[in-house]
Amino acid sequence: MPRSAAVTVMTPAEPGIAAHLKTVLELIGEKTSRDGLVRTPERWEKAIRFLTSGYNISTESILNGALFDVKNDQIVLVKDIEFFSLCEHHILPFYGRVHVAYLPAKKVIGLSKIPRIVNMFARRLQVQERLTQQVAEAIHEAIAPRGVAVRCEASHFCMMMRGVEKQRPHTVTSAMLGEFRNSKVARDEFLSLLSRGALSR
Repeated sequence: MPRSAAVTVMTPAEPGIAAHLKTVLELIGEKTSRDGLVRTPERWEKAIRFLTSGYNISTESILNGALFDVKNDQIVLVKDIEFFSLCEHHILPFYGRVHVAYLPAKKVIGLSKIPRIVNMFARRLQVQERLTQQVAEAIHEAIAPRGVAVRCEASHFCMMMRGVEKQRPHTVTSAMLGEFRNSKVARDEFLSLLSRGALSR
């Protein structure tokens, strides 16, 4: 008796993000068929995929060989890098500025790559403390400098729109590696450059 062919069971595809959001809108009492909401699930899916696109990017793809041999042992500082991110606790925005400095050993990074590294980590579900540390570690792993300093200043919608509902507080975090961690002189110079807006000694 011939053996029967194996039966392939097709499981239905999981619904996309838009379908899930439509359910959420209905659960909060909205009528998803009204004009203003008909396309909202699709628009939100497109937006959230962009805002979390950092998961699909790596430091290596950003740098793409933009590492240069330069005889320089002075601080390299890129200030006021604006960023927007989403907190992982409430999926609400937080935004602010990041300042990144490093002390080169043998190589420097193309300057435009530093804001791209910040964006890569910001476009993930985040907490500010981890974002700050990840930027510092990525720079350190890329060029093994003598030190890295990162300072992040941000305002959080989870404090502004809900919870304590305070509009003015902002949170400051920092990550110091190498000489910036071990040397008060290096730390003080970094903070001095930030306060007076200078980019060199």
